[in-house]
Amino acid sequence: MHYHPGVGGPGDVERIKGIWQEHILTAQALAPLAPAVADAVDLIAGVLENDGRLFLAGNGGSAADAQHIATELIGRFLKDRRPMAAIALNSNHASSSAIGNDFGHEFVFARELAALGRGGDVLLAISTSGNSPSILRAVQTARQRDMRVLGLTGESGGRLRDSCDLCLCVPSASTPRVQEMHITIGHTICELLEARLC
Repeated sequence: MHYHPGVGGPGDVERIKGIWQEHILTAQALAPLAPAVADAVDLIAGVLENDGRLFLAGNGGSAADAQHIATELIGRFLKDRRPMAAIALNSNHASSSAIGNDFGHEFVFARELAALGRGGDVLLAISTSGNSPSILRAVQTARQRDMRVLGLTGESGGRLRDSCDLCLCVPSASTPRVQEMHITIGHTICELLEARLC
């Protein structure tokens, strides 16, 4: 397939530039979150150093982010090193579909966490709105298991905001921009954990 300059309409080009500009402005607005992200790294590093595990959970695009971050930590991000104990709860599709079918979708993460989580572990709960029932149930279960809880949300934080030890709220109401910043924050956490633990 060959690129033919000028095939796209001028309106498309301007819209693309507008999307990218909005992305840049949202990224710049993350700066005040840097201390909270550093605190999140401290919390996760402390858990991993004490043989605890990082659990991650999200729905849809946030599920993909959860798997992405877990993969970077289990495999490698920038350098070869020992694997880190990170588990994306949405990775076991057979388990998720069975739980959703038998108990209801709001229990898909909570039931897995009830089976696998233990005191001293940490949950990274990812929800753009902060109001996903399955995420809120997972947080409730994490608390019952004496786990720590980190949140990754959009600007309002939703109900998740007040349920976390620390909630990172991206300052945007745009779902695409929030999700783009979530993976930026996730990559930042991965890079700092590698520097800290390896």
